[in-house]
Amino acid sequence: MANPPGSIGVIGAGTMGNGIAQVCAVAGLNVTMLDVNDAALKRGMDTIIRNLDRMVAKEKLTASDRDAALAKIRTGLDYGALQSADMVIEAATENLGLKLKILRQVAKCVGKDAIIATNTSSISITQLGAVLDAPECFIGIHFFNPVPVMLLLEVIRGVQTSDATHAATMAFAKTVGKAPITVRNSPGFVVNRILCPMINEAIFVLQEGLASAEGIDAGMRLGCNHPIGPLALADMIGLDTLLSIMGVLYDEFNDPKYRPALLLKEMVAAGRLGRKNKQGFYSYP
Repeated sequence: MANPPGSIGVIGAGTMGNGIAQVCAVAGLNVTMLDVNDAALKRGMDTIIRNLDRMVAKEKLTASDRDAALAKIRTGLDYGALQSADMVIEAATENLGLKLKILRQVAKCVGKDAIIATNTSSISITQLGAVLDAPECFIGIHFFNPVPVMLLLEVIRGVQTSDATHAATMAFAKTVGKAPITVRNSPGFVVNRILCPMINEAIFVLQEGLASAEGIDAGMRLGCNHPIGPLALADMIGLDTLLSIMGVLYDEFNDPKYRPALLLKEMVAAGRLGRKNKQGFYSYP
């Protein structure tokens, strides 16, 4: 097996970025977490500290292990801090233009053998890698939210991704306690290709007034043994993220079965994005 990376850069201190930084640090890896300003970095670190304190309270982590993990994380604004990273994981918003801009910046700063990875739920790995001088060192790694809890990691190979990059990334996934599956590059990859249209169909059912949100979710929990209903899950994912993924599927496959529900578009336009701003299909305190 290829050796996993030992020093990790994470671009983005938001929900996904701070979660990735946390699991890497708990696994004993050195982490450099970057964002656009100190306020974003403070929010990310505050989240990590709360999560680790909760793990200590539940006796899933010792206080000394928590302190050791926190000591593994440094933060900053300068991409130059990534110079010694073995792997850099871009975890910015699901926006093609932004991701391309970040990846070009990262490529200027890392060593020639460093792996550059993107945490994306739908954007083409081949397309992103094509802007890099060494696309063979580029790969997709799709973590699931919340990162410290969810075991699955989709490892997505672009057309250019080398066997060595893939092997090292699989080893990294296991080092941070994830169960990786290898996925061929395709819109939505595997999980979101199946999951998001199901959630979108649940929104159509609500839009058509066939049942209440509570009824739809109860039906899928009690009738299909799902641990959470599709509309509650949509709120957890973020309705803007869900709309973005459905848009990619619709555009890339040119198939009307992937058209986003009008109600989903309306809720995003109204700023009702789910748990992230306390109002989606349900209200949150």
